[in-house]
Amino acid sequence: MLIYLADYLAQFDRGFLVFRYITLRTILAVLTALTISFLVGPAMIRRLSRYNIGQTVRDDGPESHLSKSGTPTMGGALILVAVAVATLLWANLDNRYVWIVLLTTLAFGAIGMWDDYRKLVLRDARGLAPRWKYLWQSLFGIAAALALYASAVLPAETQLQIPFFKDLVLNLGPAFVVLSYFVIVGSSNAVNLTDGLDGLAILPTVLVAGALAVFAYATGHVQIAAYLLIPHLPGVGELTVLCGALVGAGLGFLWFNAYPAQVFMGDVGALALGAALGTLAVAVRQEITLLIMGGVFVVETVSVMLQVASFKLTGRRIFRMAPLHHHFELKGWPEPRVIVRFWIITVILVLVGLASLKIR
Repeated sequence: MLIYLADYLAQFDRGFLVFRYITLRTILAVLTALTISFLVGPAMIRRLSRYNIGQTVRDDGPESHLSKSGTPTMGGALILVAVAVATLLWANLDNRYVWIVLLTTLAFGAIGMWDDYRKLVLRDARGLAPRWKYLWQSLFGIAAALALYASAVLPAETQLQIPFFKDLVLNLGPAFVVLSYFVIVGSSNAVNLTDGLDGLAILPTVLVAGALAVFAYATGHVQIAAYLLIPHLPGVGELTVLCGALVGAGLGFLWFNAYPAQVFMGDVGALALGAALGTLAVAVRQEITLLIMGGVFVVETVSVMLQVASFKLTGRRIFRMAPLHHHFELKGWPEPRVIVRFWIITVILVLVGLASLKIR
């Protein structure tokens, strides 16, 4: 939004042309989202506490979690507000990619908010029925995939890029919609499953969003894309600003969510952040790279799938408890150790993903 004001003021002082640079606006988006989080966070936590919108803890989980009962939840709404405001202020709102990713993020956040509202405010332990949750996720995921497919201009916008290979691409055609749907919905649920310990999900989300900002900027820059031998997609570079907003909002939320957490993000945050990462990866054509960089999310999801399958087929559990982070807790790992080690693994995986830009 402010880019239009800067363009108008540039006729009086050409110094305002600096706001055309994506890098500057990304930095400002980070700082804006971070500032909103710091300013709004304490008041939001007090409000959630006043209305007793707190976490319920499973009796069969780690005993250390019992003390978390009543901790304010639905803090993910703070992330969404910070991301939306920062993006609307600093991104070029004529860009289709920005609107597709932002609206998808908010749509999945709405699903999570309704689920949290039913569980925490209406005291319905079931929340939103899984079949309805998945239905709405599917509808919004397909809508995002169709929007990207229908608006595609270049063949590269619907091709699957294989990391570490400079000429290996797959023409997906209509299968692009199917793949994109699974990436968006799968990523949303993966982050949601990972969000079980203080700060466990938010920092990996920040790290992956930061890496996707690099991919978005490189893919949208004609000279850099040519140098790195990656497809150039005009306009996708503007997503760097939205990634910056995600990074700033995520770091601001981590300030309050770090162990011991003052607030949890709830489904409103986890579902939205996962969908944001998935849609960003699809837009910049880095679905497989997302699979690598978000390896912690993937392993957490696979652990749940294996646990359920094993119990139904054999009556036995593979892990002491799923998702995987609870397995390590029940083995005696202190919660901070689990969190930090998962963070370290994510740093390594993000660096591997970024290396694919040069190793081709």
